[in-house]
Amino acid sequence: MFEGTSRLFLIWLAVALFAPASMAMAQNADGIGNLKLPDISSYAPPKGETPLALGGGGAITLSAQLTDKGADITRGIVWRVFKPEAAGDGKLPMVASAHGGSAVFQLEPGSYLVHASYGRAGATKRITVGKDARRESLVLDAGGLKLDAVLSGGVRIPPKKLRFSIYEGTADANGDRALIIPDVEPNSVVRLNAGVYHVVSTYGAVNAVIRSDIRVEAGKLTEATVEHRAAEETMKLVRETGGEAIADTSWSLLNESGDPIKEAVGAFASMVLAEGQYTIIAKNRDRIYQKDFTVVAGQNQEIEVLATEASAIDPEEGAD
Repeated sequence: MFEGTSRLFLIWLAVALFAPASMAMAQNADGIGNLKLPDISSYAPPKGETPLALGGGGAITLSAQLTDKGADITRGIVWRVFKPEAAGDGKLPMVASAHGGSAVFQLEPGSYLVHASYGRAGATKRITVGKDARRESLVLDAGGLKLDAVLSGGVRIPPKKLRFSIYEGTADANGDRALIIPDVEPNSVVRLNAGVYHVVSTYGAVNAVIRSDIRVEAGKLTEATVEHRAAEETMKLVRETGGEAIADTSWSLLNESGDPIKEAVGAFASMVLAEGQYTIIAKNRDRIYQKDFTVVAGQNQEIEVLATEASAIDPEEGAD
C-alpha cells in the first residue's frame, strides 16, 4: 500500500469518537478546531427581514450520530437549514444555522434540507416540519484519522518538519486526486466520512515523501504511522577537512539521474533527503566544486565539500 520502502502501521481502535474526553478522539479541539469547514457554495445567506425562529411553526429537534446505532454527538456540529428551492441566483436560501450538539429549530411548516458538518465529515437530509414538535436524526457515517511518521528504528520526527495532506481515495481520468485537507499536523485528529483516503506524508521540503491509502471506519479512530527512509544532511564548503564553512556559497543538489532538485544560498545548506545517491555542487565566486554522496535512512550527517583543485569542475563543462 506504500510506495517505495515504506511500511504502514494501522491501529484500529474500537472506540467511538464520542467517547469520554480522556480518549484520543473525544472532543479533540486542538486536533480539529483550526480546520476550516468544507465550503458550501450552493446557498444564499439568510435575509435580515425574515426571522429565523417563527412562533407559528413547529419545533424540530435535530441530532446526529456517527453510526446508525451510535449515541448523539454532543458538540462540534455545525447545522445549516436550507429551503429546498433555489433562489433567483440559483443558490439555496439558508434560513437557520446552529453550532454545538443537538439543536432545536422553530420553523414554519414545510420542507427543508438540513446539512450537518462534523469536522470534515457531513451529511444532508430532507425533513418536513409541521405544526407539532418532532425529532430528526442524521447518521454521519464518520470516523477519525490520526497520522504520524517515524524514521528507521522508530525514531521520532520533529513535528515542525512533518506534514500530511489528505486526498480523495479515487483518482480522476487524468490520475489526479482532489485535495481534501492540506498541511495536517501530526497526531491531530481529523473527522472524515467513512471511506478510503490517499494520504501524503512529507518530511522536510525536498523529496522525502511517502504515499499510502488508508481506510477510515465509521465510529472508530484509525491511527496510521508511516516510516520515512530519509535523513537530514548539512553541506558546507571548506578549504580543509574540519575547516570553517565558506560564506556566500550557492548550492545545487542533483539526484542520481543528474536532475536538479534543490538550490540554496549560504555558508550551510541543510535539507532532508530520501535515501539514495546525490551530487552536491557548490559555487563560490568564480569557482565551482562538487561531491558525490550517499544518504542512508536515519543517519544524519554533515557533508564537507573541499574547495580544492581535486573537487573543482570546469564551469564551461557541458556548454555548447
